[in-house]
Amino acid sequence: MHPFRQAVENRDATAIEALLAEEVVFTSPVAFKPYPGKAVTAAILRGVMRVLEDFTYVREIADPAGRDHALVFTATVGGRRIQGCDFLHFDEEGRIDDFTVMVRPLSAAQALAEAMGAQFDRIAAEAAEASGAASAGAASAGNGAGA
Repeated sequence: MHPFRQAVENRDATAIEALLAEEVVFTSPVAFKPYPGKAVTAAILRGVMRVLEDFTYVREIADPAGRDHALVFTATVGGRRIQGCDFLHFDEEGRIDDFTVMVRPLSAAQALAEAMGAQFDRIAAEAAEASGAASAGAASAGNGAGA
């Protein structure tokens, strides 16, 4: 079992975040533009864990080189059964640098969009907090190195 799948199935947000590259790009099934960056992607994935019920991966498909994975899942959102697939690409360090989600049917995708829309303010706040903490940490490290 792939470490990402294991982290998701264990609902381990810390382990999930550790598997994301800083420059990861998240492409949502319900948003027009992709979301760049680890902080926002981690916040989105925490939001997804809050809104999807009965989440289960049912199949794992990987290329022989191990850089691309497709994880097929089922879940429930807003009373609708949803089927989907997480398409993951891994960088040279084994971290996810491209994360695309596709879901069906349309009624479940609409329920997902509504549920995630209700999470938007919390996701934005979590991402801003994480980005601010990372920037402050980098500034502190930079200040300490120059002293």
